[in-house]
Amino acid sequence: MCLAVPMEVKSIDGQVAEVEVGGVKNQVRLDIIDEQPKIGDYVIVHAGFAIRKLDKDEALETLKLFEKGLGVELT
Repeated sequence: MCLAVPMEVKSIDGQVAEVEVGGVKNQVRLDIIDEQPKIGDYVIVHAGFAIRKLDKDEALETLKLFEKGLGVELT
């Protein structure tokens, strides 16, 4: 089973974005995403790729569910 995580886009350089959640930053590829994100947008990240853009409310709601279920702070 795999887990995809909503992360906020902090910067974009070509087809690579720096994303962050809970103070953890990663670089992800934007090659397969459904809609090109902008800085400040949230994306679902799986296996190093942004796979879908989310609206901010949906992303924060999902992160709160992760926080509750995993007992970690992400927002």
